[in-house]
Amino acid sequence: MANLYYREDLPGDAFAGAETVEIAGEEARHALRVSRLRLGERIAVGNGAGALGAGEVVRVARDRFAVRLDEVRTEPAPSPRLHLVQALAKGDRDERAVEQATEFGVDGIVPWQAERSVSRWDGGGDGGEKAAKGVAKWRRIAREASKQSLRARIPEVSDPGSLSGLCDLARGGAGVLVLHPAGDRALSDHAREIAAAGGDANLFLVIGPEGGLSAGELDAFRSAGAAILRLGDTVLRTSSAGPAAIAVLNAALGRW
Repeated sequence: MANLYYREDLPGDAFAGAETVEIAGEEARHALRVSRLRLGERIAVGNGAGALGAGEVVRVARDRFAVRLDEVRTEPAPSPRLHLVQALAKGDRDERAVEQATEFGVDGIVPWQAERSVSRWDGGGDGGEKAAKGVAKWRRIAREASKQSLRARIPEVSDPGSLSGLCDLARGGAGVLVLHPAGDRALSDHAREIAAAGGDANLFLVIGPEGGLSAGELDAFRSAGAAILRLGDTVLRTSSAGPAAIAVLNAALGRW
């Protein structure tokens, strides 16, 4: 099946017993004008929260189309859930991390402005407008990457996190995994131990910016009980470290 389209307003049981589902608005206009969707084409539709249906396009209008469903399923939420805590980075490197992490199956994304982040969302006295625009853009990227990879669930992009908030998570018992070249042990070894113990409900994978984490940030994470881990013998860019680590966790935890 080549294409998936979303209707996020539908509840989880929306497809159960439904004969047809209509897609309208911008999602439909993109399908019809850009993807050239046609009558008789077989596609998938979803609500982005686990519900999926598939069937044939039976009606097409200027800004809407309808699909007659012949397959319906609900994809359960994976466990443990993986969250990428991605430091803001210059250029589009953080956005590439969001896109690839979504393709690799991440469940949640938390932007955070690290001490050495070149990109800043907190300046300018705009009352948080820059941060709001940044989060909105990351959400669009995650949604489009989810469609491309035919995901039943769109990862949630939360409001920006903070060092103190992440440390609170670690002190509260959450699995906070901080990647750093001088980590105490390998991520793969740590992941196998999590799998053997039954896994945490939520894992938060922290990625620093281009200049890496500061000594103060590392000390704060370590004092809070976070695991300081190395991905391998080489140092990856901030755009690729998170997706690579998610692949390691997916394999070790049996998500792949």
